Amino acid sequence: MEQISATLAEVLRRFKSGRYQEGPRSGVFTDGSASPNPGPGGWGFVHVEEGVVVNSGHGHDPDTTNNRMELLGLINAYRSLPSDARVDIYSDSNLCVQTVNLWAKSWEKAGWKRKTGPIANLNLVQELYAEQGQRPGVKLQWIKAHNGWLWNEYADALATAWMRTEL
Repeated sequence: MEQISATLAEVLRRFKSGRYQEGPRSGVFTDGSASPNPGPGGWGFVHVEEGVVVNSGHGHDPDTTNNRMELLGLINAYRSLPSDARVDIYSDSNLCVQTVNLWAKSWEKAGWKRKTGPIANLNLVQELYAEQGQRPGVKLQWIKAHNGWLWNEYADALATAWMRTEL
């Protein structure tokens, strides 16, 4: 597993040296982190078109969880896109992807309740579901964490930027 706090420059160097593969050349890649979990954490996203960064963002919370940061990474990624966007968003949080793609619709119909108990991070789940609903041309997909894809690793570097003095 790669060093969790790689800088953006280190990620690009690893790609150029062949340690990372390119993966998709276009899309939005998101990530979230907390260390320890719970504890301080961050989120990040990078939007690339044909291998060129067109937008990115990142943030930090001094007291959070990795799931909250994964959700915030996705929320901010969606918010960065126009309503008519046609792009894939990639997240390495299968929980977040399943939450939005599989479960949120039925939770909403049930008054934001589920049979097995309260929905964790409900406010963020509702925000993310609303953002997704405003962008029907955006497809959310799960990818394996630390899979060696350049832009997934880049999003990870943004999500862990709070740990370093250099972006």
